[in-house]
Amino acid sequence: MSLTPRLRRRGSSLRRVLAAATVTALGAVGAAVVQGAPATADAPPRNGIVCTSGGSAPGNPVFDLTTRTGYIDLPDGNTAYMWGYSSGFDPFQHPGPVLCVHEGDTVTVILHNTLEDPTSIVFPGMDDVRADGVASQPQVDGTGLVTSLAPGAAALTGTTTYTFTASRPGTYLYESGTNPEKQVRMGLFGALVVRPTLGDDYAYDSADSRFNPTEEFMVLLSEIDPYQHQAAEAHKSFNLNNYKARYWLINGRGYPDSIADNGASWLPNQPYGSLATVKPYDPVTHPLNGLARYLSVGSEDYPFHPHGNNGLVVGRDGHPLKSPAGGDLSMEKFAINIGPGQTWDVLFKWYDAEGYSPSNPVTVTVPSLANQVVGTFYSGSPYLGSTQALPPGVQTLNQCGEYYIISHNHALYQITSWGVTMTGPITYMRIEPPAPNTCG
Repeated sequence: MSLTPRLRRRGSSLRRVLAAATVTALGAVGAAVVQGAPATADAPPRNGIVCTSGGSAPGNPVFDLTTRTGYIDLPDGNTAYMWGYSSGFDPFQHPGPVLCVHEGDTVTVILHNTLEDPTSIVFPGMDDVRADGVASQPQVDGTGLVTSLAPGAAALTGTTTYTFTASRPGTYLYESGTNPEKQVRMGLFGALVVRPTLGDDYAYDSADSRFNPTEEFMVLLSEIDPYQHQAAEAHKSFNLNNYKARYWLINGRGYPDSIADNGASWLPNQPYGSLATVKPYDPVTHPLNGLARYLSVGSEDYPFHPHGNNGLVVGRDGHPLKSPAGGDLSMEKFAINIGPGQTWDVLFKWYDAEGYSPSNPVTVTVPSLANQVVGTFYSGSPYLGSTQALPPGVQTLNQCGEYYIISHNHALYQITSWGVTMTGPITYMRIEPPAPNTCG
């Protein structure tokens, strides 16, 4: 079908777009992640969660969120018109900033609306939210019809101030409460992380939820029906009976852009990557789990499927999996089946159970190179931290013998972009060799 200017095709061919994106993305992926304290939006890490802080006043973070319009790049070479919340008064970004606060904080979020539609924000899971000083509650017109799930900001120049106490740690969404079938799908959503009083390296106020803060990742899943976005840009109505998602995204990107660095220069409006860079579990040198924060604003279940390891689900929708008496109800899962509007907190680690190495080789005969298909990520060796020569003409993006294990939505029709397969919500877990290594 032909595409209107409202869903534009880039000048280069699809093959050139994907090839360039993959090489550039994985060239950045190949460098080691700088480890340290959790980074902020001013100094983001190359990989992992990027927190936006609410200023320097302890216990009273204040966030300005401004609605913007803009475009995002899609894996098939198209672009899509979107709405989004920007941090402060910055240009358009998608998705909205990750708001990080602490349990007990009095949080203030000031919404500045520049859209031609009135809008609002709701904070599912937060109690006693107030809008301009009064209880935030659904708005109705004179006939009793609900017009918004929260008091909002008028079109073009409206402002509304929301306040609440972050009383429970966990992972939450924030999103438009006005005409959400349109506005959330257009991009008015983001993640809210409430850190427990026990410490920033805990998911909840329990010792068994501790994680390595350098291995904290966001998996925010969403979808796009380009016809709805075309209609919004043209200021036309859209019949929701005809809604059909044709793109699925992870952290606002599709593969291969999904594994590029946070803040990749060629994705100025899509700041968040999803590559999970971890080190092998070791009870002495690397004993803590990583933490994946899963969120969904989609219209159906997303069965996300990390290959190669199970995850321990320790919380859902901001509630730790504990019995009323405090007993452990966490559960191990191989696929994380995230429903619409849900959030899941999942601890994970990677370890070499068999301890295979050149001195403890795999007990199979490795085929000759003539009988192998050498993949883009292969180091030439099946052993972590080991590299070997590759056949002539074969290029690799593997830097130092690291492993790459794919993670993707296991509803396979959802890892497409308007029919282009192996795109959409796909990412990788990169396992770095134990130190010392040559990873950079």
